[in-house]
Amino acid sequence: MLKKVSVHQAVGTRLAHDITEIRPGEFKGAAFKKGHTVCNEDICHLQKLGKNHLYLIDLEKDEIHENQAAEILARGLSGTGIEWENNPKEGKITLHAAYDGILSINIASLAAFNMVDEVMCATRHNHSIVKKGDLVAATRAIPLVMQRGPVERAAAIASHDQGTVCVKPVKKIKTGLIITGNEVYTGLIDDRFKPVLSGKINELGSTVICVEYTPDDVEQICQAIEKSIDTGCELILLTGGMSVDPDDVTRLGILKAGAGEMHYGTAVLPGAMFLVAYINDIPLLGVPGCGLHHRITALDLVLPRIMAGEHIGKKELAFFGHGGLCMDCRECTYPHCPFGKGV
Repeated sequence: MLKKVSVHQAVGTRLAHDITEIRPGEFKGAAFKKGHTVCNEDICHLQKLGKNHLYLIDLEKDEIHENQAAEILARGLSGTGIEWENNPKEGKITLHAAYDGILSINIASLAAFNMVDEVMCATRHNHSIVKKGDLVAATRAIPLVMQRGPVERAAAIASHDQGTVCVKPVKKIKTGLIITGNEVYTGLIDDRFKPVLSGKINELGSTVICVEYTPDDVEQICQAIEKSIDTGCELILLTGGMSVDPDDVTRLGILKAGAGEMHYGTAVLPGAMFLVAYINDIPLLGVPGCGLHHRITALDLVLPRIMAGEHIGKKELAFFGHGGLCMDCRECTYPHCPFGKGV
């Protein structure tokens, strides 16, 4: 319960909340902190801030202060890979990545949480690549005093299925590259895929342990895949032979090598001819030619999630369609753009 008193009557009492001061271009913050004991010298300053009255809190048994509510909400929202300080400010707590990885948001749980009156949580986009310490979400209790029941209900919703906000660590994966194509194999043109793909792998903390070159030949592509697996590769990227020309046989080589699951095509531009296949638990990613001409393609949306241990199948590739259209900006600003942000 809140009791309204004049600033003169408030002398000797403790502030129930921060009192904000804004001086445009100079300062925005708490002029008086929650818990500050009001004294006569404060009255003029408070009145200049438009505070002729203050509010004293006398909590009922079923009521809760905004800062205590924020603590309950933050604990419910936080899953694995999330850290936060129990130092709420004006009923708000920020959540941060405990280590490098991929942000994982339970979108349905987040929406259900935000349907509860007088609480909120805002997050970064799902599947964002984050570094240790990065801000990933923030939650707050909206009113100064709340009923305990809705707060606890919101926290229970958020904590379902190991928390609404998590970070999945990116694994260090031994990766193999298979560069297909008669022109590269015979030396007619230089291979430009190896440095591009190696850079993407290294940026995510993994290592390329073998590189194979093959012509457009089903049997030799199959043998290169088998050799890469025998070498210890846990992920294989194949380039070339992903379009619809009769000599584009990379997909046939993948099938011959024993792929039990293969999905050709994804709802992303650039990268519509992207391929995902699996031989046992080893993912194979087919990279179309656009990977040489565009800095960011479907590969950049799939690769981090694969390295975080996700299984990318037909459903995941289909969902890339929402937000999967690159705008071909003159200066690429990815990941600070809408590309890949639909899911």
